[in-house]
Amino acid sequence: MVDTSLNKIHSALIVGGASGIGLAIAVLLASRETTNRVFVVDKNPFPEPYRHPKIESKVFDLRTEDYSFFDQFTIVDTLMITAGFGKLAHFHDLTEQYIIDSFQVNTLPVLRLVKRFYPRLESPEPFQCGVMVSIAGFLSSPLFSVYGSTKAALRSFIESVNVELTKAGSRNRILNVSPGFIKGTGFYQKATDISVTKDLALEIITHLEAHDDLFIPDYESVYQEVLERYHADFRKEGLHSYDYKLSRM
Repeated sequence: MVDTSLNKIHSALIVGGASGIGLAIAVLLASRETTNRVFVVDKNPFPEPYRHPKIESKVFDLRTEDYSFFDQFTIVDTLMITAGFGKLAHFHDLTEQYIIDSFQVNTLPVLRLVKRFYPRLESPEPFQCGVMVSIAGFLSSPLFSVYGSTKAALRSFIESVNVELTKAGSRNRILNVSPGFIKGTGFYQKATDISVTKDLALEIITHLEAHDDLFIPDYESVYQEVLERYHADFRKEGLHSYDYKLSRM
């Protein structure tokens, strides 16, 4: 852990911040005295009940080919990418377009945005960068086959680039936030409830400012055991995961 007093977030760009955990992070940052501006980019406008003078909402579809839109954010010291979607389904029930859209929203924007902000990551100045990945990126995830694939690609990418940043002498890192189920978000087509997600949002902000490279919520209480079972016998754990998810469909 580094001295977080040197890395306070003053101006943030949150991609996917109009709902879910991104919305909670935006609202929390805007409420802090040390924050000057929060830019929220999402395919949907920022919800009126959470409007704040420090929050500036911009609409952009991440499937757009031209990303020069993001060249305007020259003053930000933080990039947090929370956009993404998924659904429980058997692979044979998913369309080819769903597969394409999944990678165009969940995966490719992260690589493209990190590329655009990479000079900031490599610089000696503090730059916070975080990505909402998923515990599904660490293990097989039946009924989440495409979603898990988009997240596994992100996990590998973030781990690889963080090594390159280390070797380049930069202390900046990309934070991989890999939760399991998060209550209070709209992931399962439910309304966002900030009162439920604010604690996790605060934890994410803390890890961002500490320049950590990995945060798995509920790791010791839940996912350490899950990952140990997976590495011990990935086939058996895959079958267990299938039955658990099927009970929730």
